[in-house]
Amino acid sequence: MQVPINILLKLRLYLVAFLRYSALNNGNNPAILSPPTTLCFDDKYAFRSTAGSTTAALIAILHSVTDRLSTNPFVVVLALDLSKAFDTVRHASLFCKMALLNVPDPVYNWLVDFFSDHEHCTSFGDSVSAYQPISASIIQGSAIGPVSFVVNASDLSTVTPGNRMHKYADDTYIRYSCLQRSDQGS
Repeated sequence: MQVPINILLKLRLYLVAFLRYSALNNGNNPAILSPPTTLCFDDKYAFRSTAGSTTAALIAILHSVTDRLSTNPFVVVLALDLSKAFDTVRHASLFCKMALLNVPDPVYNWLVDFFSDHEHCTSFGDSVSAYQPISASIIQGSAIGPVSFVVNASDLSTVTPGNRMHKYADDTYIRYSCLQRSDQGS
């Protein structure tokens, strides 16, 4: 039995949407609500199913800064924009982190299959390069892409206790306190 390609593509889109909203959704899934200690989703604000994630991120950063200013004379917020962040996600690293989550085996296997066996070539004029396998990047515009990026960035954390990190999509804000030097000459 042959199934028309447009039906297969629609089925794939429905499956991706199902995975995004039920199997990996950070609002409903125990896999992300109870992650292993090596992964943290508390400091990530983008791609949430609830409205107001931008507002929540701004409030969290503001609260973090004002809280530190109550006990420290200076607070620094370092803003990082991870340029091309979605293009740098290594599939092997993503799969290792996904394996730590309580994701059902068929879902995990489907995700591995979803990211596998993609190739790229470059054409210029009449020349076309040889196809090369893609072992990094998240497919832009896919429903599973943002969740995959969140999982991939979940182990990014501060090293020094007391410092705080806030992540919003591919932007990261690190808040740390510093003390004023009383004597600059000695």
